[in-house]
Amino acid sequence: MKHILPILLASLVLLSLIACGGKTAAPAETKAPASDATPAPKTDAIVVDTCILKEADDAMINNYTLLAVNPDAPFVDADGKPVADVQLNTVGAAALIHWLLSAEGEELAAAYGYDRYGEYLFYLKDDRPVSTAEIPAATPETKRVRLSTTTSVNDSGLLGYLLPVFEGKYGYEVEVYSAGTGKAIANAKMGNADLILVHAKKQEEAFVADGFAYVLDDMKAERMTYMYNYFVLCGPSADPAGVRAAADVKAAFAAIADGKFPFISRGDGSGTHTKELSLWPEALGITAEAESFKGYTDWYTSANAGMGTCLVMAEETGAYILTDKATFLTFVANGGVM
Repeated sequence: MKHILPILLASLVLLSLIACGGKTAAPAETKAPASDATPAPKTDAIVVDTCILKEADDAMINNYTLLAVNPDAPFVDADGKPVADVQLNTVGAAALIHWLLSAEGEELAAAYGYDRYGEYLFYLKDDRPVSTAEIPAATPETKRVRLSTTTSVNDSGLLGYLLPVFEGKYGYEVEVYSAGTGKAIANAKMGNADLILVHAKKQEEAFVADGFAYVLDDMKAERMTYMYNYFVLCGPSADPAGVRAAADVKAAFAAIADGKFPFISRGDGSGTHTKELSLWPEALGITAEAESFKGYTDWYTSANAGMGTCLVMAEETGAYILTDKATFLTFVANGGVM
């Protein structure tokens, strides 16, 4: 299943990336898929000023991990009180995970975005788990599958691209709860998800250590990390902080802080927020706690919002922002609307 190729929007994305010094080449070992798309009618579009200013830094790798929720986990409600009688669809969760890790699922994920943007939005890890398990068709009892996931795989359009293929082939219906990784994991801890797809290693490891995940048949570990992309540091094309010229992403963050240039933080405990916190100079003391940045509110905005909302805020205020590249390219192609 392919997306229709929007010629005008793709051109705007590429022009924006070139103007901002962004990279458009796919990894050498990745081959571009053949396209069977047809051009879309010409439409009016807004050119987004927010640009990719720093990317492909080793400190900005963004890994995505699947975990099956353990039906025997110590589920708790929002107040931390035990929750009883949680019913999970372990069959449906395993079916979706095995399909995502199958040759078909992985190839579709790796190909996503090329037709529209001229580059890949997600890459497969060399040491990724691969499944050859037989995937059962859905039954009335196993049809509904609840996936709790991060906004980046949803806002980028990846799930909208993948899930209809899985559902059409095997008869399942996947309900997606999309939030920052912290909230997506919390949702699973309350027994409201059969599997999670997130991107924050420490939070994933804590999820496993606390007994909320288990090892599926044919897999070697609870955490199944299989694809990645890059976080990108974006900002206004004028780049008043000089981010483009910074030696690396941490130097770029230091320049933003030194000049007190506006910055939009997710502030929501997501994987993107967690990564952002690791990039500020330690001397600033910026953490997830509001007290840690109370002296910086003249330039640092903690939005407690999803990636799309934060990108709109950055565009409207001329602020810097850390985002996953897939969501950013979708944002540009949509003319700054999410």
